[in-house]
Amino acid sequence: MGSLGPTVTVSMAKPNGVGGHGQPPEQERKEGGGVFGGGSGCGFRMPLHYPRYKKADYETMPEWRVDCLLREYGLPADGDLDSKRRFAMGAFLWPDEY
Repeated sequence: MGSLGPTVTVSMAKPNGVGGHGQPPEQERKEGGGVFGGGSGCGFRMPLHYPRYKKADYETMPEWRVDCLLREYGLPADGDLDSKRRFAMGAFLWPDEY
């Protein structure tokens, strides 16, 4: 199965070209739970690694792991387990892997 490893996020630049911590935006990369918009708690997050799960992995993945995977990418984790699995497969598998 794949990994739910570290994430890399970048804060959006302020209008004056300086990031939220007094550094240029390119120096604001962090590992961890930050999100675009200066840590406002919403927005798209891009983990460092793309999930490497296969279709069979998603079909047997426990609900807590599916929820964690979707949450890590800032994607909605609503509905029942089957709909979450189908959403994750649609988001992370190439069409020929279905």
